[in-house]
Amino acid sequence: MINLKSQREYTLLKESATILKEVFDSLQGFCEPGIRTIDIDRKVEALIRKKNALPAFKNYNGFPASICVSINEEVVHGIPSERVLCDGDIVSIDIGVKVQGYYADAARTYPVGTVSENAQQLITVTRASLFYALEHIRTGMHLGNLSHAVQSFVERNNFSVVREYVGHGIGQELHEDPQVPNFGKPGAGVIIQEGLCLAIEPMVNERDWRTELLDNKWTVVTKDRKLSAHHEETIFFGAENPEILTA
Repeated sequence: MINLKSQREYTLLKESATILKEVFDSLQGFCEPGIRTIDIDRKVEALIRKKNALPAFKNYNGFPASICVSINEEVVHGIPSERVLCDGDIVSIDIGVKVQGYYADAARTYPVGTVSENAQQLITVTRASLFYALEHIRTGMHLGNLSHAVQSFVERNNFSVVREYVGHGIGQELHEDPQVPNFGKPGAGVIIQEGLCLAIEPMVNERDWRTELLDNKWTVVTKDRKLSAHHEETIFFGAENPEILTA
C-alpha cells in the first residue's frame, strides 16, 4: 500500500530531512585518511541525538550501528568497525534519522585523500544520475520513467546500476511502498501522485552490476570486487516539481 502524505506530514518529513542534512554538513572534511569508521558512527550518533532525533538504523532488524559505512567494493550496509580509512579509498555513508515519528534517509560517497580519476568519476556520475532523473520526472508520470533515466545516464557513462537493491517509499516507516529500482522502462510502474515521498538511491558499480552478500549477512559487495558508489536523497512530490528534502 502506498501512503500519500498530508501537508502536516510533509512538514514533519521536512523537519527530519533538515536535521539529516545538517548531520551530513558536519561530515565535510571528516572522512579523511586515518579515521576509523567506528569514529564516524559515534560522531553521527552524537549529533543526531543532540538534535533530539533518533538514529533510524540502530537495531533496525538487528543492524548493530547508527550508520552504514561502505568502502570501495562495498555497495551498501557496511558495518562501522576499527577499520581505518586509507588514502585512495572511496567511502559511502548512509544515514537515517527519525523525528516525531517520521523518517528521512540519505547517503553520500566521499573520496578519501587523493583518489583515482575513475573513482572520482564514479562518485560524480552516481550523484548526477539522481539529479538527472529528477529533471525528467514530474508528478503524474510513471515511476519507471525515473528508473529508466537513472539507468540510461549511468550506462552512457560506462558504469552499471545495481539490480538487487533499490530505493523505497518513506514516511512513518523507514521502508514503505513503492520500491524504486534504478533500472526500468518508461511508462512502467506506478503513477507518481501528489504526496508521495521516496528515498531514491542510485547504487552504481564500476563494472558489473552483480553483487554478493558477505558472511556477516549485512554488507553487500560487488561480485567482481570493483568499486561501487551510492547517493541517496529523500524526495517529496508535490503538485508539480519534486522537492529534494535532504539536499
